[in-house]
Amino acid sequence: MKVYKFGGASVRNAEGVRNLRSIIEGERELFVIVSAMGKTTNNLEAVFDACREGNIEAAEAKITEIEAYHQQIIDELYGEPHPMGQVEGFLDDLRRFVKTVPYDAARAEERYDRTVAFGELISTTIISEWLRSSGIDNRWVDMRHCFVTQFRHKDANVLLDESAPRLRREVAGSTARVFIGQGFIGSAADGSTTTLGREGSDYSAAVVANILNAESMTVWKDVDGILNADPKIFADAVKIDALNYVDTIELAYSGAQIIHPKTIKPLQNKNIPLFVRPFGNKAAAGTRIDGEAENVNIPIIILKRNQSVLRLRSRDLSFVLEEKFPIVFSTLERFRIKTNLINNSAIELQLCTEQSWRLEEAAEVLRGEGFDTEILAEVELLTIHNYDEATLAKLDDPTRIIVRQTNPKTIRIIRSKE
Repeated sequence: MKVYKFGGASVRNAEGVRNLRSIIEGERELFVIVSAMGKTTNNLEAVFDACREGNIEAAEAKITEIEAYHQQIIDELYGEPHPMGQVEGFLDDLRRFVKTVPYDAARAEERYDRTVAFGELISTTIISEWLRSSGIDNRWVDMRHCFVTQFRHKDANVLLDESAPRLRREVAGSTARVFIGQGFIGSAADGSTTTLGREGSDYSAAVVANILNAESMTVWKDVDGILNADPKIFADAVKIDALNYVDTIELAYSGAQIIHPKTIKPLQNKNIPLFVRPFGNKAAAGTRIDGEAENVNIPIIILKRNQSVLRLRSRDLSFVLEEKFPIVFSTLERFRIKTNLINNSAIELQLCTEQSWRLEEAAEVLRGEGFDTEILAEVELLTIHNYDEATLAKLDDPTRIIVRQTNPKTIRIIRSKE
């Protein structure tokens, strides 16, 4: 068994779906994980935001936009106007949910998961049905029935022992040998839909590979492989031919968008190689990730935009490190706010976090716990592994620095936007 994963950019239009078919054609014993098409997850987040703000009309308008986008892809795939079938059923379910279930702040993450999961359900349905019509027999798999996760919405981990027998039964019980499943989603023990974190489809594919003892996993991307920087930002980025698991985990943790941070462990546990290859060139070698590759020594540049800094100062001048950390991080966990960098002194703590609609709510709770708080929005987190003087001279602008942390191998800088 091989596992292939296709991201949203690779199936953003009919041409991309046809290209997916050309990549998988001729494969046997293949499990394909697919993300939502294009920017659908962003648009579903807009549906959620509209409901959170009480603007049901705006939410319905966005659903209509999502419907039109997918209808166009379907029509282009079949070459003529074509019924949406089960896709229409999913959209009707979403509309009904928006209209009939009032927003409840106490269950915000649960609502978020239920809303955004429709993207993967729709994309895989379109792809599975079209592949079947074009001669590739396959089985559509509802990963909510296969992946049992923690009871943790918006950033759940898959429980391998509970999930393995479900997924294996799904595969063993089918005459088809190509399987199409959703990335990013699962379900908790109570049946509620959960998501595995933004860009979590890589993790979904890795869990499938682990459970099914796959010979390899391949992520098909819009780049030649893993590069030492984002080529959309740094024109001189170069491809890395091979990476080991440890270096990959470090890069993913620092914010490299090429692989989700939770992807590597399920693969490492069974020594399954991971390939990152360009979906525009099936024959290209891309980048291989395994346990044998040498450490990479060239500078690797990771820029995370859309960050915030939460500054906390204890009013009673108590030692943050010794007394206040549990309060701070339990509060951030409660609101599902991820911390990407920590900088502390005896009485002040600075946290670089992902932007979140709940950051101000968390800050308000912390004010009640005796902190003065300040939020700096729209900052960037720059990480340079294996830095050298030339790279620093090019990227390190002292006028923009908010926090700078340095060790012998890595520099991490929180900085204002240009």
